[in-house]
Amino acid sequence: QEQVVESGGGLVQAGGSLRLSCVASRRTFDNYNMGWFRQAPGKEREFVAAISWSFGETLYSDSVKGRFTITRDNANNTLYLEMNSLKPEDTAVYYCARTRDFAYTNPRPSSLAQSYRTWGQGTQVTVSS
Repeated sequence: QEQVVESGGGLVQAGGSLRLSCVASRRTFDNYNMGWFRQAPGKEREFVAAISWSFGETLYSDSVKGRFTITRDNANNTLYLEMNSLKPEDTAVYYCARTRDFAYTNPRPSSLAQSYRTWGQGTQVTVSS
């Protein structure tokens, strides 16, 4: 069964840091690009960051560029999101997602939610001011 599981969320003060993790089975992780999205209360889900399978090419939303870093450990089927200089507006449920297609068909990381098929249950990040 395809599944991704996020962890690492929590409560942090503005200016602080958190590291999110997303673990998947090898079958779910290998040869797929991955991404992070978030959804704040009353808002639509929005793209945060994405990373390609083979070359680790990354893509970030303008709102997190320079503060967040997405990485992946292909040997351990784990995706990470290092979040620094957190702001109250970063408060949201953060979701890990795997693309619908194999990376060899669409090698570039994508910011489009419809490019992703397998989603985690989310992990809450709350940044206090």
